[in-house]
Amino acid sequence: MDDDKIGVALEYSGEIPRILAVARGTLFKKLIQLAVEHNITIYQDSDLAQVLSQLPAGSEIPEALFKAVSEVLVYCYRVNDTFKAKLDSMGIL
Repeated sequence: MDDDKIGVALEYSGEIPRILAVARGTLFKKLIQLAVEHNITIYQDSDLAQVLSQLPAGSEIPEALFKAVSEVLVYCYRVNDTFKAKLDSMGIL
């Protein structure tokens, strides 16, 4: 059931990824819909989403979660050419 699903939107435009939004229930459905409409890569990891959802929007990812979040970013990098181009333009790769 979607009512118990949690979605977390991440932003990575600086040195440390941040929580952009946390959504549950109806807002979860809307978050997924927006991601699909804007060709934003969706990565599913319910355990990581649960942990990240405890942080308020705007929070930097804690160092303890860097490895897990970096795996999400690597996945996005591999499947999304636009994301790769953005990282390249930032001199990260």
